Amino acid sequence: MAGIPEHLLKRAQEAREKAAAGASGATTSASSEGDSRIPSELLDRNKSAVAVAEKPGAVVASQSNGGVPVGAGPGGHTQRLLTVVKSGSIQDVKAVPVDKVHTWPHLLGIEFVAALACTAFTFMFSWFVNAPLLQAANFNKTPNPSKAPWYFLGLQELLTMFHPMIAGVTIPGMGLIILILAPYLDRNESNRPEDRKIMTSLMTVHLMFWAVLVIIGSFFRGPGFNFVFPWREGIFFEL
Repeated sequence: MAGIPEHLLKRAQEAREKAAAGASGATTSASSEGDSRIPSELLDRNKSAVAVAEKPGAVVASQSNGGVPVGAGPGGHTQRLLTVVKSGSIQDVKAVPVDKVHTWPHLLGIEFVAALACTAFTFMFSWFVNAPLLQAANFNKTPNPSKAPWYFLGLQELLTMFHPMIAGVTIPGMGLIILILAPYLDRNESNRPEDRKIMTSLMTVHLMFWAVLVIIGSFFRGPGFNFVFPWREGIFFEL
């Protein structure tokens, strides 16, 4: 108490005395003038509400004249208790952040910048390094073997094994349809490779199937597009 100033202690003492005097005066006036200030209908309604509340499972009954139910509050409301609901039961709180971004402008902006960077690199590379172009084609002399570009060698290799309808339409079409339906067959949203076994296996089979065909057509096909061993007959392929 030594640290509190004297005038603050005196002011607190006066406030306590004034509050005590006001409380005693309000009690006396309420007891003497309670019947005159509070309407009798409110007193009767309060007594009826207390009587109904004391009975377990009791239902609030309506007045015979069709007015406000007995024991109802302002506006005819009969609710007497408010339930305290924890915030966790009504709020969807996600503790783990979701690894998602908006497609525009975040994702497309990054992809556009990456495309510009790849284009600039290709332009600079072609400026300093000449493409391995051959001489002008002579239609009187067809090279043997006549091979398609490397990205079509897989299809050319299929043509040596199957009918053109099967090799050129059926097999590539089935592959494209499977790749289109792949996102609908595997709805796993995980970004971890170990959780995407179906998609990883499907893409691995697709790439290995086409890569093997391209390698065979590039290095194991000689004159007449016959099968040869490159370590014996040589490599009949030019980039």
